[in-house]
Order: sequence, then structure tokens, then C-alpha cells
Amino acid sequence: MYQKYKNVETVKPGGLELKDRLVGIQRVTKVTKGGRAFGFSAIVVVGDESGVVGHGLGKSKEVATAIAKAIEDAKKNLIRIPLNKATLPHEQKGKYGGARVYIQPASHGTGVIAGGAVRAVLEAVGVQDVLSKSQGSSNPHNVVKATFDALLQLRDARTVADQRGVSLEKVFKG
Repeated sequence: MYQKYKNVETVKPGGLELKDRLVGIQRVTKVTKGGRAFGFSAIVVVGDESGVVGHGLGKSKEVATAIAKAIEDAKKNLIRIPLNKATLPHEQKGKYGGARVYIQPASHGTGVIAGGAVRAVLEAVGVQDVLSKSQGSSNPHNVVKATFDALLQLRDARTVADQRGVSLEKVFKG
């Protein structure tokens, strides 16, 4: 799922205190010759609020079952995001489909300035101070995936130093 990203650290859900956040539920309809068949689609974000997060999609005839399936799917896609205390290491843009997301670190006490699906993802990660802007499509599925695109591109200073083959001090000075 995350093949195009270089430094993705996948995480096993065992032993983590995961909290789930429901991003959205859609009622979907399948029209057959016998009439309409109604179902539900749920998108959920799970995280431990200290850098581990995942998202999942569940579909079922009942709402509760769709949510349960989405939570199980999200637990299979957990990744670790580099954080700098309670904010992000640097600003980043992400996109998926028609959705565009911009996230930027903020000073202590700012809070999570984000709306809808972006807020759910950032709070599940454990970011407490961030500025964000969502542009283009407001489809929650695409906004969640665009936010993940931005988060997966984040690199902390130690990773940058290792990739460049220089010391940590030189990253900040040079």
C-alpha cells in the first residue's frame, strides 16, 4: 500500500493503545431488478496519539458492522509518523485524486487548525499544534488519503542526516 514512499515504518497493532475516530459514513445504494439494496460504507482512522496511525474502509448492510470492518482494516495499515514534540518536523503538501492538503508545524499552544477528515487524521497521530489547509475535493476518502500522503513524506532531522551521510549538527548548520 505504501510502496512509493521510501522510509515507511509499518507497525503491528499488538500492545498499542489504539483509539478509533469515525471520519464518515455513507449510505450506498445498489439498484437491482428487484428494487434498491441499501448498504453502508464507513471510513475510520485509528491511532495511538503518539505517532502511529492507520486508516481503513468497511462496507456492510449495517452501520455497526461497517464501522467494525473499517477499524479492522485500519489496524492492518498502521504506520509510524515522525513528530517533533507535539508538532510536525516541517511543512508538507499531499495530494490524492482531486484532494490537496497542506500541513504546517505551529508554535506551542496553537492547537489543531484543521477541518473534517484532516483533523481526524492529525489528532489520531497525536499532533497538537498544526496549521492546515484542504483544497480541491472535500470527499472524505480522498482527503484522508491526501493527508496520509503528506504525513508519509515527512522526515525527521536524523533521517535526513543519515540519507545525506552527514552529522546531525551539520544538517542544522549547513
